Amino acid sequence: MSETITDVVCSFCGCLCDDIGVIVEDGCVKDTINACRISHAKFTEFNNGSRIEEPMIKADGELKPAPLEEAIEKSADILKGSKYPLAYGWSSTACEAQKIGIAIAEELGGIVDNTTTVCHGPSVLAEQGVGYSGCTLGEVKNRADLIIYWGCNPMHAHPRHLGRYTMYPRGFFRDSGERDRNLVVVDIRKTDTAKLADHFIQVEPNQDYELLASIRVLLNGGEIPEEVAGVSSGDIEKLAEMMKNCNYGALFFGLGLTMSKGKYMNIDNAISLVEDLNDYTKFVIMPMRGHYNVAGANTVSNWETGFPYSVDFSRGYPRYAPGETSAADVLMNGEVDSALIVASDPASHMPRKALEHLRNIPVISVEPHMSPTAEISDVVIPSAVVGIEAEGTAYRMDHVPIRLRKILDPPSGILSDEEILEMLFRKIRGE
Repeated sequence: MSETITDVVCSFCGCLCDDIGVIVEDGCVKDTINACRISHAKFTEFNNGSRIEEPMIKADGELKPAPLEEAIEKSADILKGSKYPLAYGWSSTACEAQKIGIAIAEELGGIVDNTTTVCHGPSVLAEQGVGYSGCTLGEVKNRADLIIYWGCNPMHAHPRHLGRYTMYPRGFFRDSGERDRNLVVVDIRKTDTAKLADHFIQVEPNQDYELLASIRVLLNGGEIPEEVAGVSSGDIEKLAEMMKNCNYGALFFGLGLTMSKGKYMNIDNAISLVEDLNDYTKFVIMPMRGHYNVAGANTVSNWETGFPYSVDFSRGYPRYAPGETSAADVLMNGEVDSALIVASDPASHMPRKALEHLRNIPVISVEPHMSPTAEISDVVIPSAVVGIEAEGTAYRMDHVPIRLRKILDPPSGILSDEEILEMLFRKIRGE
């Protein structure tokens, strides 16, 4: 017999869509309603054969099943025996687990870092430097008549972003949906999102800063060359006029800005552009956050330490020095001597030099599925999937907190990240 559960929150990307319906039959999700293709795959395929079914400890070079209590004790021994441990990941788990992870790092005098360090870290640095004009996605839906996607491709990374929050929904002041809005895409190539745009601006790679600066020059009454960043002055002037004359503009940006030449200075310039535009009209800016709770990882870290990521406790107090205390840097420099990896797979994404050191130190993975990081770990502890098998709090990309629901029971003996980390923390403290 099947059951349809409504108003489920999807725990995949930073959109945190909360209108998903799931059809459950015999303890499994058979189908979904309203879900994008990525969300549908997560709900229906999360038990796809790569699921870790029991804790494992490495012995004689192989991971072998072990009782949970033994895995927790082994993990605590590794971390307590470390001089400078790293606690990394956190962006794909609930805020409640993130809080305990920070407490563990502080207790051990180590480093706690989340995946912001390898994606929107430059965005956070720029926001700290100059602030930014933000809003909720609901405001964009109800008010915005100009949507700009710069250096991002939501059709692939956030498939429902246009349909739920920006271009296509009927808003309170935009009741005709897309007929009341203009869509502009700025990118180095014509992406699938760009194919939907009313205006596509193709910028030369690594020249976003120059294009942003040229728009600012025009807004402030200056003159620009005939071509900037591969874009003609005429097209830049049209874009500047479109921005000035809209009623409510929203600029969304992605890793095309954060990880190209200029990095945080690109974001600084984009924020300053939005500040200039607010002399003419209402304009806001927002990063397109990837992992469903990476915004929550920054928020919880700010609450607990005063800093959003790359926090070092080795001196007995929180210290923040991105580029020095970032996960990739301490791994590449061979500084940390153990790692607790939660809800992340750095072995698939970190630079090779960082991975080489990760392979040479004891690693503990708390993760629902087998991954390259789990394969090189000394201890692997399986956890429940947040938003499906466990509840918790997550922050949408606009920093709106949303409660994730539990809709299924996890496999027998599998606990949530929060419960596992609480057990580990107590064991580290000798309680």
